[in-house]
Amino acid sequence: MSDSTATTESRFDALRERAPDTRREAEALLDRIVRENRFTIAVLFPLVGAVALIGSAEGVVPEPFAFHPWFVLFGVLVMRSPLVVGVLPTVDRRALGWIGVLMAYTYLIEGVGVATGWPYGEFAYTVDLGPMLAGVPVALPVFFIPLVMNAYLLCLLLLGPRADSVWVRLATVIPAVVAMDVVLDPGAVALGFWDFGGGAFYGVPLSNYAGWVLSAIVAVVTLDRAFSSAGIRERLRDCEFMLDDMVSFVILWGGINVWYGNLLPAAVAVAFGVGLFRADRFDAQVFTQWRR
Repeated sequence: MSDSTATTESRFDALRERAPDTRREAEALLDRIVRENRFTIAVLFPLVGAVALIGSAEGVVPEPFAFHPWFVLFGVLVMRSPLVVGVLPTVDRRALGWIGVLMAYTYLIEGVGVATGWPYGEFAYTVDLGPMLAGVPVALPVFFIPLVMNAYLLCLLLLGPRADSVWVRLATVIPAVVAMDVVLDPGAVALGFWDFGGGAFYGVPLSNYAGWVLSAIVAVVTLDRAFSSAGIRERLRDCEFMLDDMVSFVILWGGINVWYGNLLPAAVAVAFGVGLFRADRFDAQVFTQWRR
């Protein structure tokens, strides 16, 4: 055996020894990775993303990098990682089943929307967002489900014991989900991600938000079925980075709306930021990392 082969095998052996052997160990490793990189994930990525997307829309970023779908998807996945890692310990077979139901609904309602204009209004994708399936981006659940989950978790934190009531949860989370789209859609239309052909609210028709009320109801009911209320709240209490994806959302889409003069969507993004600070979900540890 050559020295180089022996060295390679030794390195593989070392990697195998460090690799987690159980789900709990894997979750602890992922927690540590996210925790040690919070500023990069939750602040730098959305800032760079906002600059790249605006630069693409304004023709500053050259082809083939402008709105490159794989760059966009990579950035989204990185920003989603705190939420995914945070939720992971609460995911069991029941949760996977209901998340599968929500994914199916996401494709179905978007496919119906593209084909018929119901319930969101007539719209079309005008930027390549990766592989498409029946006119719908394959990665659509990566964009939609975390948005709903972020609103759901933030409301659980802010409501405290009042979240025990299913009616209080519904009455709070559904408007929060719609409010997140009040931030998202005007910014996406300004960038040229998709086009409604005009609308009363920064190029977005009001029918779009009626459709989001329907989707929010389905999503919130599904999340209630998917997760143990006690389990998700315990993890949320103990995991300080679980809502960092929402911090990214505020920075990315709030910044884009400010750039394009969409003042009301920008103000709603700021309101979400205030909610995050009130919930103590974006603490000094992040900025300590930055100072290093």
